[in-house]
Amino acid sequence: MTTPRRPLPTRPLGATGPTVSALGLGCMGMSALYGESDRAESIATIHAALDAGVTLLDTGDFYGMGHNELLIAEALRSAPAAAREQALTSVKFGALRTVEGGFTGYDGRPAAVKNFAAYSLQRLGTDHIDVYRIARVDPDVPIEETVGAIAELVEAGHVRHIGLSEVGADTLRRAAAVAPIADLQIEYSLISRSIEEKILPTARELGIGVTAYGVLSRGLISGHFTRDRELGAGDFRGMSPRFQGDNLHRNLDLVDRLRAIAEAKGVTVAQTAIAWVLAQGTDIVPLVGARRRDRLTEALGALDITLDAADLAAIEAAVPAGAAAGDRYPAAQMAHLDSEH
Repeated sequence: MTTPRRPLPTRPLGATGPTVSALGLGCMGMSALYGESDRAESIATIHAALDAGVTLLDTGDFYGMGHNELLIAEALRSAPAAAREQALTSVKFGALRTVEGGFTGYDGRPAAVKNFAAYSLQRLGTDHIDVYRIARVDPDVPIEETVGAIAELVEAGHVRHIGLSEVGADTLRRAAAVAPIADLQIEYSLISRSIEEKILPTARELGIGVTAYGVLSRGLISGHFTRDRELGAGDFRGMSPRFQGDNLHRNLDLVDRLRAIAEAKGVTVAQTAIAWVLAQGTDIVPLVGARRRDRLTEALGALDITLDAADLAAIEAAVPAGAAAGDRYPAAQMAHLDSEH
């Protein structure tokens, strides 16, 4: 006889969004940008997440040019009915790709929004997307037009909730004036804290939740990344400023400081970093990009950690805001971030 699993805690995605598990599963790495992945292990990890009570699956239609959506669809088809019915899909769209895999910009025109949605619905094998968002603001299309098109998809029943991704405070206000916004997906971690100044307060003022990606900074602050690690072909961290030369060593020095705190509590570095994000507010849902079941299990352990005031002060002293060396993306990609302007 097995012991029933304790249900995962839940959090609302803003004032108008759905209630989801307090941790979501970011599925990008199962299809793209981190080198080779194992399809069977990816599906097993999605199944394990659903079995554990994770309800939010995050993807993008451009992750592997549709591969990730097809992978999620396959995993959901083979999952138990109860888990499948509880799963919510969060989909980003808008990125334009080349045959060779390059990125050439973003398309937020209303006709393109509806076209992207039609393809995602087909790949996911569903009649609706739970949260739909453009991955980056299209500089040639007012955000009001892009959000208005998603609102029409909501009215038609093809989308349940509207989200945003990597937008600044002003854009957040403009979008929210058009239609209810459930959540803002944006990078937020111990070493990526720029949202704390304007974006997070604005989201809270407007009743918009936050789904935080990059909570382990692409593995940099997971406690598993070593100074001598060689990145494989197709791993975009090979071009990420924080993983380069002296920047890498300085950032891993921060991880060593965090490791001392984690070990004193009897937990892992990754669990401490995730718990820190969880502790920043119940309106924040961290996305963990686990590609393997063991990493998923470790991440879920963060939900059992309580960081008291002394713990948070110690973490702040070890890894103060602004301590990271290097930008979170190469310059060309930083230029696409409305959140950084």
